[in-house]
Amino acid sequence: MKNNNKVYLVGGGIASLSAAFFLLKDGKMAGKDIIIFENSKKIGGSLDGEKKLNEDFYIIRGHRLMEESVYEATFNLLSQLPSLENPQQNLKEEVLDFNQKVKIFAKARFILRGVIVDAYSLSLSGRDRLNLLYLLFKTEKSIQTLRINEYFSVDFFKSNFWLEFCTIFAFQPWHSLIEFRRYILNIFHLIDFLDTLSCGVSTPYCQYDSIIVPLMDYLKKRQVNFKKNCLVEDLDFIKDGKASRVKKIYYQEQKIKKEIVLNFEDAVIVTLGSMTANSSFGSHEKAPELKKDLPSPAWSFWEKISQKQTDFGNPTVFNDHINRSKWESFSITFNNPLFFDLMEKLTGNKAGTDGGSTFKNSNWNLSITLPYQPHFKNQPKNLQVCWGYGMTPDVKGNFVKKKMSECSGEDILAELCGHLKFEKYQKQIQASAICIPYMMPYITSQFSLRKKGDRPLVIPKSVKNLAFIGQFCEVPNGIVFTIEYSIRSAQIAVYSLLNIKKKIPPIYKGYYNLKNIYKAIKTVFR
Repeated sequence: MKNNNKVYLVGGGIASLSAAFFLLKDGKMAGKDIIIFENSKKIGGSLDGEKKLNEDFYIIRGHRLMEESVYEATFNLLSQLPSLENPQQNLKEEVLDFNQKVKIFAKARFILRGVIVDAYSLSLSGRDRLNLLYLLFKTEKSIQTLRINEYFSVDFFKSNFWLEFCTIFAFQPWHSLIEFRRYILNIFHLIDFLDTLSCGVSTPYCQYDSIIVPLMDYLKKRQVNFKKNCLVEDLDFIKDGKASRVKKIYYQEQKIKKEIVLNFEDAVIVTLGSMTANSSFGSHEKAPELKKDLPSPAWSFWEKISQKQTDFGNPTVFNDHINRSKWESFSITFNNPLFFDLMEKLTGNKAGTDGGSTFKNSNWNLSITLPYQPHFKNQPKNLQVCWGYGMTPDVKGNFVKKKMSECSGEDILAELCGHLKFEKYQKQIQASAICIPYMMPYITSQFSLRKKGDRPLVIPKSVKNLAFIGQFCEVPNGIVFTIEYSIRSAQIAVYSLLNIKKKIPPIYKGYYNLKNIYKAIKTVFR
């Protein structure tokens, strides 16, 4: 691109921030020529987490583990960002050094009424073992109309393998078989770690503090222009030969409608959709609301522009069935160490080393993880924070006879104490805790049953100066619901638009390795 030409980024999540980084680092653009529009007052998208102002509790919608070989684009980015804690290190070194000191090895992957139960045996039938093997040789075209539960037997969904897999990666039986297959191929070399999660890598703090904050610091120091509280509403296109070109951006700033007319070599990079759109926070005393019928700016924008070009995808495939894409998470802030001490005694894991425990036979399909403390920068020493989630929130609990979706934070904590057999300490735990539940209508929408073309290509063929990034564009063989997918899409977008002749880290193909094949087959027969 020529000097003074601009790139406009719609959305302020990890995908846009990564794209801005690549525009600066590899595209040699000036920061002032990179403009990021964000509808909310906070940058970071789904990688959020913060202490509520004037309150003694934290809110966080998600907690994620990474793995170095699968997250190659992510660690490549982190290796180029300086640590804010230690200027002698980059972020990759900071994360890997932390994981040398705080190693994940789940000793209580499954808990049943306060007792650790077997998670080593995958309990797969011979038929389902063969179906897993056959799936590797299927083409995506041949299975694009199939859900996972249309391929596997009913018994498959009662196996330890499925319970481990679905509670790590958030799959439901009705999700796309294509996405399930992509995950199996991407984690092929890691399948024997499903019961211990010892392949997992975590950040020293929550990912907002450990990744978003230093990335934003890097961009701000180079004068990238952040336009918060700015809602991009539409794009206007003009013909340019056989294709089109984005000519105008329509947006609102402080409720004032504005527009930008693009120069010939300006470009637009759009984060499509949002898996955390219309999230609703409850409280310790109140259940979160399901915002079912409210319009979402991210989804409305995609719906609007998808009517203008045939290769912009089909947003209704992903946002039109909330009952199949929602689940509920929660964070708990404790002001004394009782709960963490009891968990360490039960599981044998210190906080930060468990990777997550799932409660077997939980009606809510409930899991919890205790991250290393402090989980937030500047977290007071007297506070401890953990996170959990339930994947079937419309079912009554085992101990609290209400649907999770109807439960306050106090109710969810009571259900948790029941599964842990902590009733003896429940009053003390409740007195020390604030549990905040979150309802997320679209959280697993990217796993929806889809066909080719429903997710648009990163670079649509119909428009010359436009790219799509994030969870709802198509990165061949990539796995959605990961930071890696967002960062990889951003790198593809920038390198393609700017014609950068630099190699993008390839997606790891562990299934080509004979040692991995042997290990995977051996594991499936556990």
